[in-house]
Amino acid sequence: MHFPFSAIVGQPQLKTALLLCAVDTTLGGVLIRGDKGTAKSTAARALTAILPLIERIAGCAFNCLPGVPCGHCEICSGAAVVVQPCAVPFITLPLGATEDRVLGTLDLERALQGAKRAFQPGLLAAAHRGILYIDEVNLLADHLVDVLLDVAAMGVNSVQREGLSVTHPARFTLIGTMNLEEGDLRPQLLDRFGLMVEVVAPREKTLRAEVVRRRIAFEADPAAYASAWDQQQHALRVQLATAQQLLPKVLLDDELLDLISHLCCEFDVASLRADIVMHKASRALAALDGRLQVRPDDVRSAAQLVLPHRRRRKPFEQPGLDQDRLDELMQQASPPPEQESDASSGDDGQQPESEQEQETEQETGQQVFTAAAGGAARRITVDAVSARPIAGRRSEVVDAPRGRVVRAVPDQNPTSLAVGATLRSAALQTAASGQPLELKISKSDLHQQVRVGKSANLILFVVDASGSMAAQRRMEAVKGAVLALLTDAYQRRDEVAVISFRGESAALLLAPTRSVDRAEQGLRELPTGGRTPLPHALQLALETLEQAAANGAPPLLVLLSDGKANVALSDGSDPWRETLALAEMLAGRAVPALVLDTETGYLRLGRAAQLAQALGAECLTLEELSAESLALTIRGCMKTT
Repeated sequence: MHFPFSAIVGQPQLKTALLLCAVDTTLGGVLIRGDKGTAKSTAARALTAILPLIERIAGCAFNCLPGVPCGHCEICSGAAVVVQPCAVPFITLPLGATEDRVLGTLDLERALQGAKRAFQPGLLAAAHRGILYIDEVNLLADHLVDVLLDVAAMGVNSVQREGLSVTHPARFTLIGTMNLEEGDLRPQLLDRFGLMVEVVAPREKTLRAEVVRRRIAFEADPAAYASAWDQQQHALRVQLATAQQLLPKVLLDDELLDLISHLCCEFDVASLRADIVMHKASRALAALDGRLQVRPDDVRSAAQLVLPHRRRRKPFEQPGLDQDRLDELMQQASPPPEQESDASSGDDGQQPESEQEQETEQETGQQVFTAAAGGAARRITVDAVSARPIAGRRSEVVDAPRGRVVRAVPDQNPTSLAVGATLRSAALQTAASGQPLELKISKSDLHQQVRVGKSANLILFVVDASGSMAAQRRMEAVKGAVLALLTDAYQRRDEVAVISFRGESAALLLAPTRSVDRAEQGLRELPTGGRTPLPHALQLALETLEQAAANGAPPLLVLLSDGKANVALSDGSDPWRETLALAEMLAGRAVPALVLDTETGYLRLGRAAQLAQALGAECLTLEELSAESLALTIRGCMKTT
């Protein structure tokens, strides 16, 4: 039993978004983003209890619409079908689910009984005409994200495997929850969510106390607590049913459609899906309020749910929508009559210089970053086309534990059984023996699935933050490089990490992350000064890269130092000898590396070049070091790894 939807304290925008998805199932679902413990999952699961019932054919595994059976559904194609009312399906997609479980696969039980090839529907079939819920959707494996993108775009699930060719409807409301601290979503999947809500815990002590009071009462006696809210639950159920009936009759005039397009343009939203979803959400808001005409305030409310996750934002820029800017645009859309002539003519028809620059940058496809280098702030312009992630940035891995199945090979001890190939081999052996009805499987028939998946890259910066030469410049270069690279990392699921070393030890300043916000917090203050514990840094880098390798993330080590180690791991040891030994260990494990020599002055020891030789890495000098050149060099290294 789930917590009653009507008993949730506060969170009006979250509840509105969920109700809108119930009114119009074509909105594309809702992404609920917020800190842990803010009732994200509670609200999503509570929605099903107030949804109006749907008609379903008893025993149908595809949730076919009565009268419109799927071609592969034997139940709905039968002579006698029983139509019955039932609750809207609520299917949870686990993060560790396999493709077969999600898409569907060969019905092994029927195949072994000698029946013809039969399809066993997966989670997408079960979610048809219902809700597909994904908790921590930003942690979903890439191969499952690819599956969801295909199905969300087409509204059907096509399965071509094990000798099967099956296509069935898969239209569902996608509800996902996530915590930004654990990384962002891929932009393609983010855009598929029609609505997005930022959820925060209440800051008022009275509201927090009420949340605790209600939760404790629910846990003490769930049935009794739920029954106490029956009246409010019934009222919501009636409101949703009425809104669903009103929705086809709700009108949105052309002036408000122009306003929708104007808001999308002003907030720099590239996807036309935003305009469509805002149109639908505005009508659903009117229907939920029992009206047949959309009003400007409906458009404004829809914009708050549709635009925040779609507007383009620069790295380290906080997510969300500028409410003051939204109010300003809403007022501009309906200027007073005496101001219309002035607004149309203008003083001189010119824009402020900053706006002209911004428009030019957007038209030429450039991104402009501001980074400090050489002691002064400067602007770095990176062409958005040439700076896009290079093909292969996310490395393709053969024999991956997850991913698409590309072939099956004989293997008497398979870790991932290729069911179709195994059965076909056994069937051929049985047919050759003259006993086609007695299917026998031997070890020689077993086949292994060979999968090809994609693995994210890890870029690990190891930065000398000691009091040696050019420490401040090193830090500024790293800030600028990470800023430029995080745009690519966000799109390609790559990760960035930073180790800094100073004083007596090294520290993992920024754990591997794809989150722009976490990176900004970790890089806000990079301390400098002290001695140079380079062996400590390489040892920590080795441990970090070993963990990354266990997770299947191909690494790149970027070391910024002059190589003048003076703090050893063990008392009495030579820091430089320890440094070279650790570098040889990294080279022995085939870790791709890049050394950036930060030594300055007329007399140079050349320790960084020796270190690069031990690592088997390229070495660049300080003169070649800037945020822009460092980012481009790293991209080149990633292309070859």
